[in-house]
Amino acid sequence: MAAAHASPRVLPGFGLTLGFTIGYLSLIVLIPLAAVFLKTATLSAEQFWAQISAPRAVASYRLTFGASLLAAGINAVFGLVLAWALVRYSFPGKKLVDALVDLPFALPTAVAGISLAAIYAKNGWLGQYLEPFGIQVAFTPLGVLVALVFIGLPFVVRTVQPVLEDLDTEYEEAAASLGASRWQTVTRVVLPAVFPALVTGFALAFARAVGEYGSVIFIAGNLPLVSEITPLIIITKLEQYDYAGATAIASVMLVVSFALLLVINLLQAWAAKAGRREG
Repeated sequence: MAAAHASPRVLPGFGLTLGFTIGYLSLIVLIPLAAVFLKTATLSAEQFWAQISAPRAVASYRLTFGASLLAAGINAVFGLVLAWALVRYSFPGKKLVDALVDLPFALPTAVAGISLAAIYAKNGWLGQYLEPFGIQVAFTPLGVLVALVFIGLPFVVRTVQPVLEDLDTEYEEAAASLGASRWQTVTRVVLPAVFPALVTGFALAFARAVGEYGSVIFIAGNLPLVSEITPLIIITKLEQYDYAGATAIASVMLVVSFALLLVINLLQAWAAKAGRREG
C-alpha cells in the first residue's frame, strides 16, 4: 500500500543520473580547474606574486576585464534594441538580419579576427574613413573592444528575444491607455520584465569575452602594456614551457571571473525576486 501511494519520481533513476552528472562535471570542469590551482601551488608565494603582478600581466588584466565589461555593456544596450526590433516589427530583410545575429556563433574566431582587422585597417573598408578623423581601430585597444562586441552580441539577443516574444503587448497598451509615456512604458513595464534575461545575456557575453582569443589577436596588435590580452600571455608562457607561470595568471582570471559572475548572478536573482514581488 505504501508503495502504491508513493509519489512517482519525476526523474527515474535519479541516483544514477546524479552520479553521471557529477562525474561528467568533474571530468570536464572540476578536474581541469583543480589542475590549474595544483600546478600554481608549485610556486612559492613570492614567485606567484611576481608572476601575477608583473606590469605586463597587470596591463593585460586591465585591458581584458575592462574591455570585456564594456563590450558586454554595449551589447546589453544594443542587443536589447535589436531583439526588440526583431520581435515587435516587421521589415524587409528581417529573416536575414535574424540569421546574421547568429553569425558570430558559426564563424571561426580566427576568420572573424582577420575579417575585422581587414575592415578596420587604415586602408580597410571602414578604417579608411575613420583614419582622417584620427580614429585607429585595428591594432589598438579599441580593436579589442570591437572584436569583443562582435562575438558577444548574439548572447544578449538570443537571451532577451524569447522573453520579449512572451511579453504580451497588452501590458504596453494598458500602460499607454493609463496615460504612460513611451519612456515610462519602457522603464516600468518592459525593462522590469526583461531585466533578468538581460543580465543573463550580459553575463554570458562577458564570460565569452574574457576568454576570447582567436578573434582578438589578429586585430589587437598584441603590443605589450598596450593591446595585449591575458589569454595571449598565458599562451606565450605555455610556449615557453613556463607552465606554473601560465597557470598562475590563469588562476587570477578564474578567481576574478568567478567573482564577477557571482555578483552578476546575485543581481539577477535580486531582480527576479523584485519582479515577483511587484507582480
